[in-house]
Amino acid sequence: MQTVFSKFAKNDYTKYPFLKEAAKYLRLPDLRIEDLANSELQEILNRAEERVEEAILYVRVSRNPRRTEDIEILSFTVAILLAAATQSTFIQKRYALAEAKQAYEDFKLEPKEKLLKIAQNFEWKLALNNGERIPYPFAVDFTVYLRNTASLREKKWKLNNRTLTNGKVYLTGNEASRLLAEEVRRHVEKRTETRDLPKLPQRVLEAVERIKKLSTEKIGNTEMESFPKTVTQTAFPPCVQVLYQAFSSGRHLSHVGRFTLTSFLINVGMPSETVIELFKNISDFNLRMTRYQVEHIAGERGSGTRYTTPKCDTLKTHGVCTNPDSLCRSVRHPLGYYRRKMVQKR
Repeated sequence: MQTVFSKFAKNDYTKYPFLKEAAKYLRLPDLRIEDLANSELQEILNRAEERVEEAILYVRVSRNPRRTEDIEILSFTVAILLAAATQSTFIQKRYALAEAKQAYEDFKLEPKEKLLKIAQNFEWKLALNNGERIPYPFAVDFTVYLRNTASLREKKWKLNNRTLTNGKVYLTGNEASRLLAEEVRRHVEKRTETRDLPKLPQRVLEAVERIKKLSTEKIGNTEMESFPKTVTQTAFPPCVQVLYQAFSSGRHLSHVGRFTLTSFLINVGMPSETVIELFKNISDFNLRMTRYQVEHIAGERGSGTRYTTPKCDTLKTHGVCTNPDSLCRSVRHPLGYYRRKMVQKR
């Protein structure tokens, strides 16, 4: 008979503040944005800023038992607000990834029954497998499985490499934890993407600016400063124009050409999903592999490092530099070209 996990404890919500029931355990359930201007709540704002900073620097969100449970739970909500207020896709995705990675480490230590309860929070059809013939402790509905493996590159996640019976995919404990972490990533990322933000107190705005500055330093790409949020194709350098037009028409590009185009588009502000759509024109398009590669370059996967576009000298070496114009002679990097072009257009 399947054991039923009865109830989360408050310390569970400090680890998993994304759970729907977490808000019920707050001592300050009616916290408003304007309240963050009060010095009494400075510790919550400080911890929220720390959460996002840890995500940028380490792609993790630490667990510190010395902090009160209320601060940990409330700071999660405020951290989402800070990430959203930066209006930086990189920061938003990075924060979501960090929360998911830390959740994964915690999930792996939980008993099976608690994982079932966490899965219910996301309306998963996850169950314990008590059958002796299939040596896996969990079984999940294949639709849930497909949704949460779409961006996972390893061959073991392909459906034809799994044990599938009666619409159920069987998982180890670590595999169930990994897919739950992927659910957490998408959940947090979606919450940070809101653009309908209220007026923020000065204390909050100052925290947002510190986070943006840290992100720029971490990325190490000064050319990213001042880039507008709208990508302007007419400002692309000649080499990128050629790559973009070739790719848009479905023509094959070399590995260096693909990396150059992808990293350039990501760094000038094109969302990863839009870049992935561009890849669909290529005959050898593979969604799983393309998503992994694009999001890896964008710093949304793996080490969390965003890759910059190769310098002009490197592109010349690999034969990617094409049709240089007069502006090309005064820059050393494709992103520098784009930035200058954008300044000229103002």
